[in-house]
Amino acid sequence: MPPQGDPAIAVPAMAVPAIAVVVGGGGDLGRATALRFAGKGIAVALLDSSLEGARRTLSEIEATGGRGIALAVDVTEAEALAAAIDTVEGSLGAVTILVNSAGIEGAVEPIVTYPEDAFDRVMAVNVKGVFLAMQAILPHMIARGHGSVVNVASTSAIRGRGGLAGYVASKHAVLGLTKVAALDVGGRGVRVNAVLPGPIAGRMIENIERQSEGGVRRGNAAPVARPEDVATAIAFLASDEARHVNGAGLVVDGGSTLI
Repeated sequence: MPPQGDPAIAVPAMAVPAIAVVVGGGGDLGRATALRFAGKGIAVALLDSSLEGARRTLSEIEATGGRGIALAVDVTEAEALAAAIDTVEGSLGAVTILVNSAGIEGAVEPIVTYPEDAFDRVMAVNVKGVFLAMQAILPHMIARGHGSVVNVASTSAIRGRGGLAGYVASKHAVLGLTKVAALDVGGRGVRVNAVLPGPIAGRMIENIERQSEGGVRRGNAAPVARPEDVATAIAFLASDEARHVNGAGLVVDGGSTLI
């Protein structure tokens, strides 16, 4: 075993202040993640389709002495995301962390009746949005030789869930994109990982339950996490403490996938 401090394995700590971009910063998990970062002294840019939601999170950050900005962004538009990153770096500084937590659940229907337009929309937000956000930020991180990306997938990336064809397909795709990106940036000081939560208390799980009415999701029950439980895992993957973790899918589900 090499001695501690061996230059062949040592990874330097960040030499610049951490700046995080949280896509979906107005949602339940995005809010919890942003607050977690702010509590560590990290400035946070909150990108969300709802400017009102992003501003609510920002007001909580500022109330605790943190700093950040809130921007309304359509994650399916490449130019809008690129412009947002330019705004963030001009306002806060060089982005060192990206968290892709924006996502929608789509319809809850058996696959034979699942609406095509709902499938397309879920894939656009959950998959294309992650792809475009990484395309917007990774060149900056690679040029600076430091950065960390955490994509929010789901345990739906490694299992099926009845009635959720669009959502399950999208989360499988997010995990695949994570692995590809990790290989593409490996060795350049940049890491790309995914967190795979089970159900999280909040708007999405409530909407799924409301749509399902106990029908198509029968047998899909799993322990429900608090957003803060998952935010803690995201913060770890984003940090230099996880400097040797790349291309991983960290499951945070209370053990539901063990069954």
